[in-house]
Amino acid sequence: MAEESVTLIGFWGSPFVLRVKWALELKVIQYQYVEEDLGNKSPMLLQYNPVYKKVPVLVHGNKPLAESLVILEYIDETWKQDPPLLPHDPYERAQARFWSRFVDEKSVPALMATFSKGGEEQQKAAQEVRESLKILEGGLEGKRYFGGERIGFADITIGLLGYWVRIVEETVGINLIDKELMPEFDAWIDDFLEFPVIKECMPHHDKLLYHSKAFHKILTSSST
Repeated sequence: MAEESVTLIGFWGSPFVLRVKWALELKVIQYQYVEEDLGNKSPMLLQYNPVYKKVPVLVHGNKPLAESLVILEYIDETWKQDPPLLPHDPYERAQARFWSRFVDEKSVPALMATFSKGGEEQQKAAQEVRESLKILEGGLEGKRYFGGERIGFADITIGLLGYWVRIVEETVGINLIDKELMPEFDAWIDDFLEFPVIKECMPHHDKLLYHSKAFHKILTSSST
């Protein structure tokens, strides 16, 4: 089953697609990448993800999976080679899932509001981002990575903040990562993003910033 063809349908600037790329690359899984035009969604995307109609979508053989966290667990369960993404210990595995859900349910919505809102709403959302990042720092507990001494499931899921938060900071001109109040989290971001496999997958900074500013302009102009 694991030897069947693997296709990832994605968009170059999506942090959720980046999660899946990181997992595939860390596991050294051969796959074909198909770039999606989100402004003109392809029949392939609509066929394989008719429910949400969004990326990422992983197609293994002819079986599609959507939603990045679901895809990450599937990758880990299907391809058993090192490195394992989820810890073997049941408690540590539950903790990894907990922090991953925390990011998607708390950090990401607040970050998106910081990016798309203005005035008091934006300031309130920015404070929520800072508070969530400080809480996440507690999950490190003095470890190099959330997964311990090597990158794991929680690092991959939280890692999207590492590259997205800084782009949002540059786009809207608001500081979100306080290096003095959250030094461990700030150090983790630098360490994680400089890991060779992670770094190689990263979109080019200037291209991403240009895209982010253009998208921010569209969102803010439509809300005024």
